[in-house]
Amino acid sequence: MGSKGKSLVGLNIEELVTQLNKALADEWLAYYQYWIGARLVTGPMRQAAAKELSEHGAEELRHADLLAARIIALDGTPILDPHEWGKFANCSYLKPADPYVKAILQQAVVGERCAIDVYSRILGLTKDKDLITFDLVLSILKDEARHEEEFEAFLQDIDLMEKRRS
Repeated sequence: MGSKGKSLVGLNIEELVTQLNKALADEWLAYYQYWIGARLVTGPMRQAAAKELSEHGAEELRHADLLAARIIALDGTPILDPHEWGKFANCSYLKPADPYVKAILQQAVVGERCAIDVYSRILGLTKDKDLITFDLVLSILKDEARHEEEFEAFLQDIDLMEKRRS
């Protein structure tokens, strides 16, 4: 980032890079959680759920790319070692121990809610202080809120289907 661009950031850049790296770790873990969940999922509507998980996983990977680019623009270094993701992450990696579709989707909802909290905090940190990062994070936050809504709708559909069967 150029010196004029740095002068526009009205907050501690090191702290911001730390927060962005933590979010980057979250995105990589979410990507993997959705990627593996899409392959393991069983039960009703599993093909549709796998497709949804794969699509959201691709968006999480895109978020990771955007965050890494912003970290570099701020003269920071993205997390270089995947072993560090779990240590840096705000949100826990939820191993898909139960492949049943409802369990996989419930874990996804928990992850999205955590992401919403993380990006809301970063928005508060950057508001009126770093409009470039603010805009980037707002865009990601909108995606995460949509993901939560879509996963919740999936769970509601499965619940309705199960009620009709009984």
